Amino acid sequence: MIRLEHVEKTYAGGRVKAVDGLSMEVENGKVFGFIGPNGAGKTTTIKLLTGILKPDKGGLWLEGISMLERPVEAKRLIGYVPDVFEMYDRLTGLDYLRFLTDVYGVGKEDCGRHLECFLPLFEMENAIHQQIRSYSHGMKQKLSVIGSLLHRPAIWILDEPMTGLDPKSARSLKEEMRRHSRQGGIVFFSTHVLDVAEKLCDEIGIIRQGRLVAKGPLENLLNENRGSTLEDFFLNLTEREE
Repeated sequence: MIRLEHVEKTYAGGRVKAVDGLSMEVENGKVFGFIGPNGAGKTTTIKLLTGILKPDKGGLWLEGISMLERPVEAKRLIGYVPDVFEMYDRLTGLDYLRFLTDVYGVGKEDCGRHLECFLPLFEMENAIHQQIRSYSHGMKQKLSVIGSLLHRPAIWILDEPMTGLDPKSARSLKEEMRRHSRQGGIVFFSTHVLDVAEKLCDEIGIIRQGRLVAKGPLENLLNENRGSTLEDFFLNLTEREE
């Protein structure tokens, strides 16, 4: 389970509140879509969940482990796909993945089985031997996805994961997200593609100006809004919050 309690994060010396008293839980076995307008606080929340940023106030727990008090243990539970890639560009894709296996203590046999599965799935068999600096954005995205799953994380966190992916790879990624949740893990992802969120997610959270303004199973949210689409619900809610 992911749990956030009264989390706050400000920038510019406290003048800009990116996350404002955010409290929520995400249960195991769920695909959770985190959506909101640009600048709503989605990426900041994800960076707090992954331990890249520390909150000014509040607490975060992953499977009952505090990110503030036991950050190394908490981070080992996470597979993370960021929205901006900072990779070692002069490494080959394979060297980069081998580096990650060392970081997470993944054995050679487990790594080999992982690569046998995911390299063909994302059509990276040939590119894996090239330097990362030669990769397109989509290829870096696929490498990041493959690397994020090497250690079989309980919690898979993805920030705008569909950006730059070709249709086949996007479908493969969505299938893996569903599989991860069916196996009891959590998929927590942000997206601007509301059609994807509507089809893929078990639950939705909508953030606006750093505050959670709606959360729950998609069917319940739409029923409360008289059967509209997620797009209609999202636009009506966020415009009302202006």
